[in-house]
Amino acid sequence: MTRHLRSDVDLNPQEYLRVLDLAQQLKRHPEHYRDKLKGRSIAVIFSKQSTRTRVSFEVGIWQMGGQPLILTSSGSTGMQMGRGESTHDTAKVMARYVDAIAIRTFGQNEVDELAKHAGIPIVNALTDLYHPCQALADTLTLRERFGETRGLKLVYVGAGNNVAHSLMLAGPRAGYDVVVACPREVPPRPRVLKRAQEDAKRFKTRVRVERDVHKAVKGAHAIYTDTWVSMGQDSEADALRQKLQDYQVNAALMEEARPDAIFLHCLPAHRGEEVLDEVMDGRWSAVFDQAENRLHVQKALLLLLLGIESWS
Repeated sequence: MTRHLRSDVDLNPQEYLRVLDLAQQLKRHPEHYRDKLKGRSIAVIFSKQSTRTRVSFEVGIWQMGGQPLILTSSGSTGMQMGRGESTHDTAKVMARYVDAIAIRTFGQNEVDELAKHAGIPIVNALTDLYHPCQALADTLTLRERFGETRGLKLVYVGAGNNVAHSLMLAGPRAGYDVVVACPREVPPRPRVLKRAQEDAKRFKTRVRVERDVHKAVKGAHAIYTDTWVSMGQDSEADALRQKLQDYQVNAALMEEARPDAIFLHCLPAHRGEEVLDEVMDGRWSAVFDQAENRLHVQKALLLLLLGIESWS
């Protein structure tokens, strides 16, 4: 059966931890995996601009001996799916050429359609609904800083977006609690929250939404934020900044968490808006370790989804 990472729910807790274990091995001993993708071609499709996703996938595939194909869905050199070719037809054609596809796009439906029709592994490299590769990198960073993830408390501060959604689903799978501190006007999607809370109950963790950011960060091991204005939200920018102005992460807020708390951000950061320099460059910051970990978890994911490494 072909395995995919359409969203975080495609991994059960044991599989989630297996990705982290393998990512740590890849990080420590990359030379042991140098030829694991020899003879394999991986397409990485972009409908959105990217720095970390593009570089980490392209470098990671190359480091394991594979051929990365970086493709766009628009512009003069873009794929035909940017000019109206169906996702169904794109999936069928690409499956004849490549061994797996990672895609960074807007609609979750594109990822799901590719997975339905391609017959090769599909990796969600970001949609407007989920960002599972990022959540894996975040969880690996927590493990590196605290030794293990079970029993930790992560507080996400800001609008209930794709990053918040994946963190809410990642927490139960890795054993940590997640609190989303957000204004009433920009909550997480109800169906994602419902699924996350069902998973949390099953896996004995907690996921909740909190309006009071100061109450939320008490006892936090990690405080996490994201840009207030995501790609495609330019028309809402001023309104979003107004709603989120009381949710800025600064040194005073970090001091309200645990003494050993860390700061996380998926990047790019808009310094002076959602976070201040005193935090980004301060003693709490783990953002650049976090960014590096995208490379390692994505390499692990590809090896597992392609069946090159075992899930057990």
